[in-house]
Amino acid sequence: MIEVLVVDDDIRVARVNVAYVEKVAGFHVAGEAHSAAEALQKLEALPRLDLVLLDHYLPDETGLAVVQEMRRRGHQADVIMVTAARDVSTVQAAMRQGALQYLVKPFAFAGLRAKLEAYADLRRTLDGGGEAEQAEVDRIFGALSAGSEPGLPKGHSPTTAEAVRRALVTAEGPLSAQEIADRTGLSRQTAQRYLKLLERTGRATLTLKYGDAGRPEHRYVWATRA
Repeated sequence: MIEVLVVDDDIRVARVNVAYVEKVAGFHVAGEAHSAAEALQKLEALPRLDLVLLDHYLPDETGLAVVQEMRRRGHQADVIMVTAARDVSTVQAAMRQGALQYLVKPFAFAGLRAKLEAYADLRRTLDGGGEAEQAEVDRIFGALSAGSEPGLPKGHSPTTAEAVRRALVTAEGPLSAQEIADRTGLSRQTAQRYLKLLERTGRATLTLKYGDAGRPEHRYVWATRA
């Protein structure tokens, strides 16, 4: 059973998230907190904790400050940010501080379930221990990103979809397929294929940039920033 701490400043939202977590097989809510201080107190008090669903906007501190203090105190519980914070600087900071996933409010049960199931897949993959060849490493990162783009068509890789998604989310503006390719190490053709998929599913928005020759360049922006 994966033990979870739910942290949200809004008691009603926290209770909804608790109910969502309890509906996913293999997960149990070990505690609930509504401030940074309470979250850190629960981290100290709970005998075992695997995962923290962490809001960023807390009344006494930010969620990212909680993550920093957790690590300073030696707490190794994993973190999924569950927050209305959409600014790219916060998303980048969460990635750099080791948040495994980032779920933007508002969301339905299916959105959180996908993140939790991807996390459970990651845990199962890591439980084997030992050394990892490249294929095993790819499987680990694939498990981590599987919840980001549910329902990928046959022949599409969750790891590649996640790489393109992250490039868009962390960009300061619209990017072309070539710019995505440069940032991810993919070929331009592969980047274009995944960008078109994200556009079709409403995750990315296509914009046009006209150059001197009058021919438009296709550029993409993450839909939450469009």
